[in-house]
Amino acid sequence: MRDDGPILTPELLLHAYAAGVFPMSEGRDDPEVFWVDPKRRGIFPLTGFHISRSLARRMRRGDYAITFDQDFTGVLTGCADRPETWINDAIFDLYQALHDRGHAHSVEVWQGDTLVGGVYGVALAGAFFGESMFSRATDASKIALAYLIDRLRLGGFTLFDTQFITKHLASLGAVEISRADYRNRLAEALRVTADFDRAGAVPDAQDVIQRSIHTS
Repeated sequence: MRDDGPILTPELLLHAYAAGVFPMSEGRDDPEVFWVDPKRRGIFPLTGFHISRSLARRMRRGDYAITFDQDFTGVLTGCADRPETWINDAIFDLYQALHDRGHAHSVEVWQGDTLVGGVYGVALAGAFFGESMFSRATDASKIALAYLIDRLRLGGFTLFDTQFITKHLASLGAVEISRADYRNRLAEALRVTADFDRAGAVPDAQDVIQRSIHTS
């Protein structure tokens, strides 16, 4: 559905998420934005994220650093930096504005001073809407997801929306549900009080791994 109505604002975007729809564009250079309401929706059950043995080994190796909300613009830029992207200038600015208002968050993966991966999304009550992730080093986006899901659990979130499902996300534990099921879960999540920052400082990798084992 093309956006021929009101000018897009951060507030309108939050209302759209609460109604179960999200924005996309056809490409970086396409100025138009349209709303998407999939018949089938991808979600990550917060007790179902799978940290494989190989990923656990890489996390324990510790040759990276994790931060939260320290370079949201860098993560957004990394996600848009690909041949085909749905993030045009209008969408980029909207998510930056949501971040400035405390509604959009990022997980950054660093090697030295270089941002090598990350994930970002929108938090609204007990729902987190995962938007995009990128990786410029082996398993960087998987590591970002592991830390994000751990933080969502600790913060009291009940719904992690991935919008669509891919083979990659399915291999990590994402599942596909109907639009009706999604709307019910969203309504429940919007009645929950959650806090992305409740967990505090970046946890040790071993703690993230252990919590994943105990909740899966």
